[in-house]
Amino acid sequence: MARSSLKTYRKRRELKKSSIYEPYGRIKKSESALFVIQKHDASHLHYDLRLEIDGVLKSWAVPKGMPEKVDIKRLAIPTDDHPYEYAHFEGIIPQGHYGGGTVMVWDIGSYQNIKTKNNELVPMSECYDEGRIEVIFNGKKIQGPFALVRTKSLYAKNAWLLIKMRAIPGAKPKSAKKKVRKDVSALSGRTMNQITRDHDAEWD
Repeated sequence: MARSSLKTYRKRRELKKSSIYEPYGRIKKSESALFVIQKHDASHLHYDLRLEIDGVLKSWAVPKGMPEKVDIKRLAIPTDDHPYEYAHFEGIIPQGHYGGGTVMVWDIGSYQNIKTKNNELVPMSECYDEGRIEVIFNGKKIQGPFALVRTKSLYAKNAWLLIKMRAIPGAKPKSAKKKVRKDVSALSGRTMNQITRDHDAEWD
């Protein structure tokens, strides 16, 4: 199922234009569940939240970025599943290709599934299918519990809400993280303008 979930993404990528970097897109599971937030200056500036589920990156476009206060809700529009290796991509997608523009790894880290039913964890694939995801993020910038909830919206038929949840008693990040400036990459410390100027990586 994971491999078939990349079919739409691969079709949009117009692989006949693509290089050896991405002949198909790998499906891979990391030792700990990975999440990434990419700042993406494409047709419009937005953030892409991606969660590794069953070896691929389930993805949502979040126009206004991550909510910083408890109970704040952000519209999250689901987008195509992305291959695992895209999580660490930072650079330029050439214009004329799917998602053309500058991409920054705004934050990256691991996440912990905390959604339970009858005192047992609900598998992430089931959480996604049922439209209710609850996780704790352990990133360089974002830490703590968040929820993604599928909802009806005037803006999109398949819209979700991204919600910052209240702190869970006794739940703490796995380790203390050095603070990273919010306007720079969590990987390279560069701004969007610097990434565009350097143009040292392409995903085409």
